Amino acid sequence: MSAASPDDLAIAFRSVLRRLKEAQAEAPGEATAEPTTSLHGFIGEAAQLMGTSADAQAVADAIASMPADQWDDVTLDRLRSIALEIGRLLRQIAALAERS
Repeated sequence: MSAASPDDLAIAFRSVLRRLKEAQAEAPGEATAEPTTSLHGFIGEAAQLMGTSADAQAVADAIASMPADQWDDVTLDRLRSIALEIGRLLRQIAALAERS
């Protein structure tokens, strides 16, 4: 995702809650609490970067509505890194849920 466009990032953030539900499956909340908390922290950081509420959908909407000529490389690179971290955490949550 290092070369992800803003549109790609918006799609990634739009899918976070669905992917989180799928990853957690029927596992008890305490089994996945630590990485889930970290995931929400990354969503909060992305929201702060985009000046919106700490909700993945709001982040996606803010990314999608940003005009192309207003993006700066630092923000875009950080959002890409956050999206990668969220993906890693989703995989970790799924693995923990499988074991529980």
